[in-house]
Amino acid sequence: MIEREIIHTTPASKRIFDVLKDVLQFFELYVRILLELFVSLVQIVLPKKQKDVSGEIVLITGTGHGIGRELALHYASLGSTVVCVDIDGKNNLQTVEKAKRLNLGEVYSYSCDVSKRDEVTALADRIKSDVGCISVLVNNVGIMPTHPILQQSAEEIQRVFDVNVFSQFWTIQAFLPHMQEKCRGHIICMSSIAGLVGISNLVPYCATKFAVRGLMEALHAELRQGPFRDLIRTTTIFPYMTNTGLCKHPKVKFPSILGLLDPKQVAKRIVEAHRTDLMEVTIPSCLLYINNWTRLLPDHCGLMLKDFIDSGVESDLI
Repeated sequence: MIEREIIHTTPASKRIFDVLKDVLQFFELYVRILLELFVSLVQIVLPKKQKDVSGEIVLITGTGHGIGRELALHYASLGSTVVCVDIDGKNNLQTVEKAKRLNLGEVYSYSCDVSKRDEVTALADRIKSDVGCISVLVNNVGIMPTHPILQQSAEEIQRVFDVNVFSQFWTIQAFLPHMQEKCRGHIICMSSIAGLVGISNLVPYCATKFAVRGLMEALHAELRQGPFRDLIRTTTIFPYMTNTGLCKHPKVKFPSILGLLDPKQVAKRIVEAHRTDLMEVTIPSCLLYINNWTRLLPDHCGLMLKDFIDSGVESDLI
């Protein structure tokens, strides 16, 4: 007995219908992208309204100095309840005292090594009991050893990943449930221009900042697919070199155009990005567009632009 193979063929009309359906879906996407581009252009001329943050409980890491301190003062000036977290208890208390003089939002101080998961978990429980569920998390803490890769010790490399990357995992895991409980929240993480462009003497640091970018992009995708879509937002910040003491030997070719940034201005821009729900922000903002367009060019064109700008950091071992 000969078995015959039955071949099921798709009618031509069905194939044509599927093709037309795909074309229409693509056209719909195209129109939506054009509309979004139009809205973005309008917002350049007419900036988005900034949302009120006076009722937020904002936790900021690395508030003992620099950008973290300025962020604490800025949020406190807007009436937010600010939770300051730093491993340096003395400097952190100084930040809290400055913030309290504003006589607006409540301010709290906690000492914690956020690179250690157990400490962060315990901290989350304490804050929930003392203050309440936080609604805004600002991962600001970071360290930056600046010397060639062959002169970076294993301990330095491990530490820079612990502080710059793993601490952000631990804080997100600890405080995201707070936001889910409130059914709203915002997670803001500090990357760096070094998270967009590789820079010599900063190989481990760049690796950590690229990692933060990936972490936040994936976290955003995960939140969009869950029940908290549009309720818990994310923002990734990519600041240029800032005058906080972290850049010990900065190299700047055009100081009038790309000089070191003022921490107060950086903090102000971060809060504005939060209040307008921006996903990614470089400071200054033009650097994001320059980087994106440069990536479309041949590799040597990007290298020529990088050589022309000629900014970065010198080794701190010289």
